[in-house]
Amino acid sequence: MNEKQVEKSPRILTLVKGIIKENPLFVTLLGTCPALATTTSIESALGMGLLFMFVLIGSNIVISLLRKITPSEVKIPVYIVVIATFVTIVKMFSQAYLPELYSKLGVFISLIVVNCIVLGRAEAFASKNGVFDSFLDAIGNGIGYTLAIVIIAFFRELLGTGGFTFGKTLTFIPYIKFTPLKDYAISMFTMPTGGFLVLGVVLAFLAYRTNKKQEIEAFKEKEARRLSKEEAK
Repeated sequence: MNEKQVEKSPRILTLVKGIIKENPLFVTLLGTCPALATTTSIESALGMGLLFMFVLIGSNIVISLLRKITPSEVKIPVYIVVIATFVTIVKMFSQAYLPELYSKLGVFISLIVVNCIVLGRAEAFASKNGVFDSFLDAIGNGIGYTLAIVIIAFFRELLGTGGFTFGKTLTFIPYIKFTPLKDYAISMFTMPTGGFLVLGVVLAFLAYRTNKKQEIEAFKEKEARRLSKEEAK
């Protein structure tokens, strides 16, 4: 591996770890409140994810720029002010240009200010790393969280309404309604109970996959040790 590859590898890891290995919702279980409240449709989840990503990227960059001049005694208030500034920007933007999305998400846009993921990345990463690395960290965690809530929304909307509707909340795209399973829809999945149920099933599936992978790796290691002992004899 040459020198450039060595330098790029940690940055690639910074980008991708928040998507899968350290997914904010599916692994660390942060941001569950907005995840359950805004995932009744794919459009709402996607809109929330994009607004969240903008706030996370902006706050990570600014906090990284201020990390060397911010006294440790006031760093949390500084983080809150920075995050609140970007939340205000996305709130005003969505209210002006995406009123349906703003109405759908409601108070949960404002609650991004105290979202554990944004504050956590500010404290754990942006305050200790450079601007570009903080940008990559925000992109990775933003994509990871958006992907997670869209997956939940996919199952909730499909099971709760029998299909999918596009263009109702994100009005800049064509209106499309596709509900082939309308007669079999279970309205419970459009309520908080359905959100908890879908999240629980997804987490159980991921835990099963992780445990299965660990069992396979443990079996391979055991077999490797057994073969090594036999060869030694």
